[in-house]
Amino acid sequence: MSVSVVPAAASASSASSAAPACGPAEATPAPGTDACSAPLPVLGRDVTVPLVTGGEVTYAALDYAASTPALQRVWDDVAAYAPYYGSVHRGAGYLSQLSTDLFENARTTVARFLGCREDDQVVFTRSTTDSLNLLAGALPEGCRVFVFETEHHAALLPWRNADVTVLDAPRSPGRAVEILERALAAREPHGPALVCVTGASNVTGELWPVRELAAAAHAHGARIVLDAAQLAPHHPVSVTALDVDWVAFSGHKLYAPFGSGVLAGRADWLGGAEPYLAGGGASRAVTRRADGGVDVVWHDGTARHEAGSPNVIGAYAIASACEALTEAGFDTLVARERRLVERVREGLARVPGVRVLSLFGDDAPRVGVLSFVVEGWNSSHFAAALSAEYGIGVRDGLFCAHPLVRLLLGGDPGTGGACGAPEGDAGEQPLNAVRVSFGAGTPDEHVERFLAAVGELVGEGARWTYRAVDGRCVPDTSAAR
Repeated sequence: MSVSVVPAAASASSASSAAPACGPAEATPAPGTDACSAPLPVLGRDVTVPLVTGGEVTYAALDYAASTPALQRVWDDVAAYAPYYGSVHRGAGYLSQLSTDLFENARTTVARFLGCREDDQVVFTRSTTDSLNLLAGALPEGCRVFVFETEHHAALLPWRNADVTVLDAPRSPGRAVEILERALAAREPHGPALVCVTGASNVTGELWPVRELAAAAHAHGARIVLDAAQLAPHHPVSVTALDVDWVAFSGHKLYAPFGSGVLAGRADWLGGAEPYLAGGGASRAVTRRADGGVDVVWHDGTARHEAGSPNVIGAYAIASACEALTEAGFDTLVARERRLVERVREGLARVPGVRVLSLFGDDAPRVGVLSFVVEGWNSSHFAAALSAEYGIGVRDGLFCAHPLVRLLLGGDPGTGGACGAPEGDAGEQPLNAVRVSFGAGTPDEHVERFLAAVGELVGEGARWTYRAVDGRCVPDTSAAR
């Protein structure tokens, strides 16, 4: 992609690939690390962080479900393009024309990555959240939306201005299909309907039966949109093979920075809706009326919902990540990640008092995302200790999936709580959990260090004192240890 559009990018990509797989030749991994065990080099792989107990350690980024580190390949491609940056769809100059070609080629690359149908559209957005809100604004009149309570808030909340049916959490993939079929069959009137479902849970990592849910939706005259934010970085996603109507995902979860996302799929509902944003780029013609107002003729196609100056670097970064994952081979990546998942599950099972959260059962297939609680520990306290004492970054809280996490923890799914924030001081036992997540840029050493740290914290306790500050557990720097 970069070679054909930006000639200078060829040398940058070649230089990157010629370097050692772990990064610059002069970079020396921290003692005990094996950064080369990750199949795809990422930025930050050699970053060291201070420990509250003294010294430094190579940072172990195990919060991929929130944001993946950028691939080195993506960063190199973007850096090579940056001097050629120009306005998109706006200028006659060489750089503007080149940037426009780059932007549209990125759209083609993403469509190929997603296995889109010939007449599908790829709309660039800011994120999965933005994509699903765009689709929510394009629903035909009288459309009924069906969504499971287990969804991430990005998929659960955009439909609040529509007629929404929230489905109970299923305890097996087969049960998910049964619940959906029953709800769709009972809907009245029998008008347009949309099902929104995740491909992989951002809490448990469990894979959902997308193809079967799509078949159920279509059998009852409904359409389906796939939230692939957690699926696309780990597994191949094909709109055609899964037979979904739309798919949404975020660049920042696919090893691409810069706040860009994708909504890809059928064009009719999008083409029949008012533009998601009103402004330049979405408008084909604007004329002044005699009464002082203006008349607007909106563009058809992708431009209709891409008003303003598009994020060409963000789109290019996504396309670069799509190509990198494709070239690496999902068969290889999936097999390795499956091994890491099993290693984490086995390791956590050996630690007394650790409970891994699951909706479909312990043996359910999952991507590299696992959430757990530790008996006697506030999850915020545990995550803070992993960071401060071991240089390991994980996530704690409710993961923007409050109903699901509360259900799995035995709490009331209807009670409130700020997204991602613990609801008590260190030492208390509020309803929140710890999430560890990893992917193609994760060295084996990071997983092993995480498991060793969990075992030490549970067996020996924290080596430092912690206190609550603004609802978070942090090291008490005034403590003398």
